[in-house]
Amino acid sequence: MQTRPRIFVTHSIPASAREALAAESDLQVRAEDTAIKPEALAAVCADEKIEGLLVIGGRVTEEVVRRGKDLRVVSSASVGYDHIDVAACTARGIPVATAAGTLEETTADLAFALILAAARRIVEADRFVRAGGWKQWEWELLWGADVHGKTLGLVGFGNIGQAVARRAAGFSMRILYTSRHRKADAEGLTGAHWVSLDELLRESDFVSLHVPLTRETERLIGSRELSLMKPTAFLINTARGRVVDEAALIAALKERRLAGAGLDVFEREPAVPGELLAMNHVVLLPHVGSATTETRTRMALRAADNLLALLDGRRAANVVNPEVFNR
Repeated sequence: MQTRPRIFVTHSIPASAREALAAESDLQVRAEDTAIKPEALAAVCADEKIEGLLVIGGRVTEEVVRRGKDLRVVSSASVGYDHIDVAACTARGIPVATAAGTLEETTADLAFALILAAARRIVEADRFVRAGGWKQWEWELLWGADVHGKTLGLVGFGNIGQAVARRAAGFSMRILYTSRHRKADAEGLTGAHWVSLDELLRESDFVSLHVPLTRETERLIGSRELSLMKPTAFLINTARGRVVDEAALIAALKERRLAGAGLDVFEREPAVPGELLAMNHVVLLPHVGSATTETRTRMALRAADNLLALLDGRRAANVVNPEVFNR
C-alpha cells in the first residue's frame, strides 16, 4: 500500500482546505493563532519527517530546510515569499509555490480604502465622535482632501496595482505607474501612463506601493524619494514594510512634508513605532490586506491544491523556482 505523504500546516485553516489535505495525506495542523517560530518549525520537520509544508504566518529558514531532510514541497498561502529561503529550497530541489491569483482584488480594495481613509480623515473623525468631541456643526471641522480627479501613482503595476488602477478610474483619477517593464495592454485597459519613479513621486497626490520585497525594492522609498513628493501628497503601503525607510517616513510626516499616510505593513511587524501611533494624519492597520473570509479561504485552498499537486509529481500554479524541475 502506498504511504500517504506527511504534511504539516503551520496555522489553522478553513475546513474546506483541511478536508482536501486530510483526504490525501497524513495531516498535522498547528492549532495556535500565532506565527510558529523558525526553530520550532525546524524541529517539527525533523522529528515528524515532514514531506510537505503549508506555510501561514511562519518563516521557512535555511535551518528549516536543512533539518527537514524529508521535505519535498513548500506551499505558501500568501503571494509574497520573502518569508521563505527560496535559495535554500532550490539548492535542495524543493519547489516553492504561492497563492498568487487569490487575493489581488481584495488587497486592492484595502489599498483604496486607505486612500479614502487617509484623505478624508475617516479614522480621526470616528475617534472624534466617539470621544464626545462633536458638540455642534462647524464649517472648518476635519477638512480633508478630495480623491476624485487627483493623480494616483502606482509603484509596481502587477495584478494588485492594476486592480487599484481600475478602482481609481471610477474616481476619475489620473493614473501613473512605474515598473521594470512597460505594460501596454494594461495601459489600454486602465488608462494608466508609464513614467519614471521620480516623475511619479513629483506628480502624484497619492503614491501607492505594490512591489514585492526584494533586494532591489528594500527601502525603495527613502529620504530622497519622500523629498520629491508634494507636501499635500499621501503615501499608501499595502506591499511590505521594508519597501519604505520607516525612519525617513516618520521624519517626513513629523515635519509635515507629507499630508499623511495609510499603512497596512511595517518594517518590524508587529512592532509599530510610537511616533506613528501618535500621529492623527496616519491610518494604521495590522497587515490585513487579504483578511476577508472569502479571500483567506481561497488562499488556503490554493495553497493546499499546490501542495498536493507538487507532492504527486504534478506541476502547480505559481511556483517561484521552476528551475527545480529541470534537474
